[in-house]
This record gives sequence, C-alpha cells and structure tokens, in this order.
Amino acid sequence: MPDTASQPAPVLLGNEPGSFPHGVLAERHPAIIRQVREALPYEAGQHRALDALLANCTEGVIEPLPGDAPGRDRWTAWGMDEYVGRSWFDVPWLWAESHFYRRLLDAVGWFGPGAWQGIDPFRPAKLAELDAPETDEELAALDGLAGLSADELGRALLHGSLWGNRADLGFSLSATGTGSGAGRGAGAGGRGEVPALVADDSERLWSLLPPSGTGTLCLVADNAGRELVPDLLLVAHLLAHGRAGRAILHVKPHPYYVSDATTADVVDALRRLTGASGTAAEYGRLLWSALADGRLTVRAHPFSCAPLPYTDMPDDLRAQFAQATVTVLKGDLNYRRLVGDRLWSPTTPFADVTAYFPGPVATLRTLKSDVITGLDADTETALVAAEGQRWRTSGTHALIQVRS
Repeated sequence: MPDTASQPAPVLLGNEPGSFPHGVLAERHPAIIRQVREALPYEAGQHRALDALLANCTEGVIEPLPGDAPGRDRWTAWGMDEYVGRSWFDVPWLWAESHFYRRLLDAVGWFGPGAWQGIDPFRPAKLAELDAPETDEELAALDGLAGLSADELGRALLHGSLWGNRADLGFSLSATGTGSGAGRGAGAGGRGEVPALVADDSERLWSLLPPSGTGTLCLVADNAGRELVPDLLLVAHLLAHGRAGRAILHVKPHPYYVSDATTADVVDALRRLTGASGTAAEYGRLLWSALADGRLTVRAHPFSCAPLPYTDMPDDLRAQFAQATVTVLKGDLNYRRLVGDRLWSPTTPFADVTAYFPGPVATLRTLKSDVITGLDADTETALVAAEGQRWRTSGTHALIQVRS
C-alpha cells in the first residue's frame, strides 16, 4: 500500500450530530422507508417489517441476518459478526448504509420466497425519472450535436455522463449553481474563484482510449434512470468511433442505495433509447446490437453490493478489472469505495490511494459526500473560502480523476 495508507485518515462514522453521515442515518434512511412504503401496494406483513426496520435503524442496534437469509455467508465475511449489537451510528458509515439497504430488501420481500420476490421497491421512482419530460429534452438535444467532430462529441458526452450523476433519486439537489463552470479546468485560477469541475484529468482519460478499436472499457455504473442514459450514450459513442472495441458494464445484482442501476434498469434505459427518435434511437440500436454480438457485456458481481472498499475486492473481480484497458467508476458511492470511505485531506494524491487498483482507473463523480482526494491546494482554498465545507456534499461540483 502507498505511504498515505500507512497512517490512513479516519474512517467516516455517523455518530457526530450535524455531520453529513449522521444526517443520512438519522434523516435520509427514515425518509426512504416512508418513500418505499408509499411506492407500492405492500401488504400488512411488509408494513410491519418496515416499521420494525425504522425503529431499529434509528434507535436500536445492528442485528444479524436470519440464519437462512440469502447471502448471509457473504455478510458474515463482510464483517457482520463484528458489528452486531452495536449502534448503527458507531460502525463505519459505508457499512451501516449498505446494511440498511440489505435489511430494507428483506422487509419488502425482495429475496422471497413469496409473491413479492424480485419486486424492486425503487422501480416506480426510477421509471418516473426515466419517463420525465426532462429526459425527452435531453435525448432530443443529442440531435443538436450532429455538427460536432467525433472528438468534440465524445467530450460532450463525457461531460453529460459526469453531470448526469446529479440525477440521483436518493439526493435532493439545490439548483443553485448547478453545472455552472462545468467546462472550466481544475485550477481555481486564484483565491475566491470557485470551479464547478474541481479536478479534470479528461485528457489523460482520452489518452487511455485511443481510436484503435481494440481496447476494453470497463464502466462501473452508479444510478439508473437519467444518469444511466448518458452513461450508455457515452459507451455507444466509444464503440461507434473506435475508442473501445469492447465495453463491460458493471451493475448491481439487486436494488441498492435507492437508485443504483441493475440489469433490469439497463433494459429499461435501452428501451427508452430505442423508443426515442433521431440520434438517441441510433445509439440505442447500436447498444442493442452490441449486446447481441458481444461488444457490450453486462455483469453484476455480488461485491458490487458489498459494504467494503475496493481494496477488499475478491480475486475474480480483481482479475476482471486487471484485463480492462481502463476501468471507469461512476458516482459518489463508487468513489468512496475506490479511495476508502475516510476523511482524507483533500490534497491527498489520488494516485496514492488508488495505487492498489489492478489497472488504469478513472472516476466520474459529482460531490455528494465528505470524501475527496486529489485536489490542488489553490482549488481547496478557493472552495473553502467561498463555501466552507458545503462544497463537499452539495452536488454542485464534480471531478474527473485518472490514475494510469
């Protein structure tokens, strides 16, 4: 491990009132339970289970999964026995969040057996976003990019994928300042100027995807709906213009963190694209064909829903990432798992904390949690001077970071 990991920054917990992690555990999770309760016509037993989860995650202690629960052996390996009997607020925040969603799926009967097995509790919200008029407008806007060169179009779609991370159903975004300055470079340009893009390694990313048509892009998706659509558009462009000969899309094996993408969400997004018109439909048909002929593959590894950083990834997943020309991780949760869910100094080198990763790695992320690495000192100074620490969690700033 790099020197920065010999004395690592503290792991984020949720036990500090007023902190962002505390707010997620104390406020967001109860709100999610209420949202799920109202989203589908659940039966009395499911309502009782949701009530019990609400009481447990706010006032109780972590309980073990039942002995016959699917995946219990994995959760034991992921540290469940260590945390049983402790407050949700006193264990690593990443672990507590992930375990909450596992228990939520139990409450609504996702794992079965029974009639509700496999029914996504977040599907109504995902579909509402995918079918929103804003999605129509964004897809129609693709036709206006027809005059751009392939490289210019690629850069536009890269930024669409980056800023699409704001379309997160579990995050309430203030529109103030959203996207302003998104095309600027990473440097702050002087104290007081606040860049929207706080780090920009996009040229290094493009250098890893030359137009040879032979490279393999591995994209680890984040959210479904209006974020997954621009991700798929970017993949289609890279395949169509020879920046990648093959693409592997990693999604979650089951619903997770409200809006995280599953294979069913990929299917919904592709249907949305192919049912559109113009450029969007062309990209949709390209991806549909790419799935059939093997240029595009969808994978859903169990570790994608693990409550652990990628430093703990199993050997088979490590081997998959090692074979990629570059692995691109989307979104805030993947970033937390990539660098470790710790309160790093913002100027901690990104290359140091990702040195363990088996191959070139990039991240596209809008900032929605405290974790950050790889900033230059001037950028951090400008952000703190203008916004205090709110810039870390507001979702109005983004980054593109690469370790090649």
